[in-house]
Amino acid sequence: MLHELVIDKMKKCALNLMKEFSEEQLRKATYPFLDGERVYWYYAPINRHGLPLRDMSEPQKSLAFELMKTGLSEKGNLRANQIIQHEEILGKIEKEAEIIMWERDPTLYFFTIFGDPSDDAKPWGWRVEGHHLSLHFSIWGNNILSITPSFFGVNPARVQSGPHEGLEILAPRQSLALDLMQSLDPAQSKRALIFDEAPKDILTFSSARASLPKEEGLAGKRMSFTQKDILKSIIEEYIGEYKPDIADDIISRWAKDIDNIHFAWGGGNQVGDPHYYRLHGGTFLIEYDNVQNNANHIHSVWRDVDNDFAVDVLREHLLLYHIT
Repeated sequence: MLHELVIDKMKKCALNLMKEFSEEQLRKATYPFLDGERVYWYYAPINRHGLPLRDMSEPQKSLAFELMKTGLSEKGNLRANQIIQHEEILGKIEKEAEIIMWERDPTLYFFTIFGDPSDDAKPWGWRVEGHHLSLHFSIWGNNILSITPSFFGVNPARVQSGPHEGLEILAPRQSLALDLMQSLDPAQSKRALIFDEAPKDILTFSSARASLPKEEGLAGKRMSFTQKDILKSIIEEYIGEYKPDIADDIISRWAKDIDNIHFAWGGGNQVGDPHYYRLHGGTFLIEYDNVQNNANHIHSVWRDVDNDFAVDVLREHLLLYHIT
């Protein structure tokens, strides 16, 4: 199976982590697979369920990060770790500005395991979540059923001063989309622009099911070959956060259907302008927004309209009726 080696590593890491937990830690960190908690997610700094890094020993933290690494590419794992550590940068900025919004703490990232990783007859999954990071894996046997929603965000998007000045964790998500928007001719640009002013956030927010009424904007079939290549690069930028064994088949599938992906834009198209974009085709959806904090605060998400949290696969296999 394509995912077998990746899943084997995930399973071993999840079980090793669970073995290290006390009974109290296990109560916080584990839920039944079909518990409603599995489809509740958020990217803001809020109180969460699960076990935070703050409540883990150093060996447990190492095992937790090993679990996160099993699903992500080298690029994705680096970014996830950077986003976690970015809380320290944001905390210093807010402290200097005398703004107290929330406790900015890299140990307030929560790890949760759903179901029993040792039982191949039933699905299981895991989640890593905290401010600006939300990762969800649903697994059954030797198959990864779903890896969405997948949220990566960062504030500040570009660090303006201090020892990390110039750091831009999610820079390609902005630069590639700006390149595509700036490459459009007037007729294409008119079709792509759906909002004169960018919305304040991604429109699907943290809903359990992403819902947009229809594709809007400029379809891939109306783009030049060069523009289509940029569109493919944007898709690869998001899906490429994950292990190649997981991502490659997804990328190839959508690359073949690139004509039906719609590129929609809101706001200005220059660096520093508040802006929004989305890629939408059938069940495939990417949303990006950079408006807050003077257009220096990115929210970006990849979703599967039908199969976030593997709900479509579960429905198809009637697991809602067979799992106890």
